[in-house]
Amino acid sequence: MSSNSEAMSSSSEATSGSSEAVSSGSEAVSSGSATSDGSGRIHAALHTRHQAVLPDWLAVYYQRPIEITHGEGRHVWDAEGNRYLDFFGGILTTMTAHALPEVTKAISEQAGRILHTSTLYLDRPMVDLAERVAALSGIPDARVFFTTSGTEANDTALLLATTYRRSNQILAMRNSYHGRSFSAVGITGNRGWSPTSLSPLQTLYVHGGVRTRGPFAGLSDGEYIKACVADLEDILGQAHGNVAALIAEPVQGVGGFTSPPDGLFAAFREVLDRHGILWITDEVQTGWGRTGDHFWGWQAHDRSGPPDILTFAKGIGNGMSIGGVVARAEVMNCLDANSISTFGGSPITMAAGLANLTHLVEHDLQGNARRVGGLLIERLRAACAGLDTVREVRGRGLMIGIELVEPGTGDPYPEGASAVLEAAREGGLLIGKGGGHNSSVLRIAPPLSLTVAEAEEGAEILEAALKATRSGRSVS
Repeated sequence: MSSNSEAMSSSSEATSGSSEAVSSGSEAVSSGSATSDGSGRIHAALHTRHQAVLPDWLAVYYQRPIEITHGEGRHVWDAEGNRYLDFFGGILTTMTAHALPEVTKAISEQAGRILHTSTLYLDRPMVDLAERVAALSGIPDARVFFTTSGTEANDTALLLATTYRRSNQILAMRNSYHGRSFSAVGITGNRGWSPTSLSPLQTLYVHGGVRTRGPFAGLSDGEYIKACVADLEDILGQAHGNVAALIAEPVQGVGGFTSPPDGLFAAFREVLDRHGILWITDEVQTGWGRTGDHFWGWQAHDRSGPPDILTFAKGIGNGMSIGGVVARAEVMNCLDANSISTFGGSPITMAAGLANLTHLVEHDLQGNARRVGGLLIERLRAACAGLDTVREVRGRGLMIGIELVEPGTGDPYPEGASAVLEAAREGGLLIGKGGGHNSSVLRIAPPLSLTVAEAEEGAEILEAALKATRSGRSVS
């Protein structure tokens, strides 16, 4: 896909018209930074109702949570009329833009025909999108199965791998996250997202997902890869019989946008192939060009060829509930029992996915992620230079993390991350947080149509939030 991006028109010009064409009544609410009357009564009332009927473990951002009511382009508005520049996209899900006309039109037109049929019937939009995804995946003789989420996609990948290999042993990466289901939690290497140690799988955790922490952090990239491969070989020497698969995020999402040196998974693949072990790439957050340099995260490690199984979700639906699995036919067809999906591949979500994918490719949003993302990360590195609370600014494309530490100690600084999150919101910017060390990483992942001007605006707000939080002042 990188060759296509060079041939397409430039970032801001190619996408700015989409948001301008939307009429959502945004002119009727305030513009600029968040400036409510300060009462917060609307949000407080809804938060009280939320607490009364929803689980305590259902986390919400901010000391005073907000309700987002509508969006346009790269901006959203809350129930009290405050406008925000969105640098998180509903956890990397609003991939192209809020209220993208092509997607809303496709949803409306399909809804006017039929909303639901299930996979028991032929579904033309599902076949259309499956053909597109199979061709883009890089996997030969690919088959596609649609789900409703990334968690369900990873569940399906695990089902396929364990059935194909007749083994319940899975290799996973330390600091990883693959979803909230029982099986996905069992392969998640991030303590903050693992509420139980029970699992139907035997999981063996491998080094390599975090380049700058751990026992290999001081090594060069080449030495680091060799050390991680040696660790993998050692683990396989301790395994009982067959191992089904290695599942890995090319860039760890919830783990704080960490990644290994390019080529690590290619080196792993050489070992896996000797043992017949499948490689599952979890592209739920890295897919569809978000990393800029590549359409899929695995392509940074591609000298050994494509993965056996690829999972995706989030951005393809631009807010609609779509996930899926791509695998070569031999692996996908290994199940010998009936299986359907009631809601996976529904006509309305497939119509949205087709429209969204077409817009992404035609407007070269992968190229935009590379260009604008490159500018944004350098701007943030300059803003963070000299701040003793910032350990590292890292990322690829429009997937950027800022890791915070306690000044003078280097220890994780979750309180600082929470404070910056709050200050950024007060300044009119929405970001996320994560990381394997108590959520000390600020996560920045705006829609891929982000303009240069919006990138600069967001960087200014974030710089002010970081500096104000460091000095103990509030952001006005």
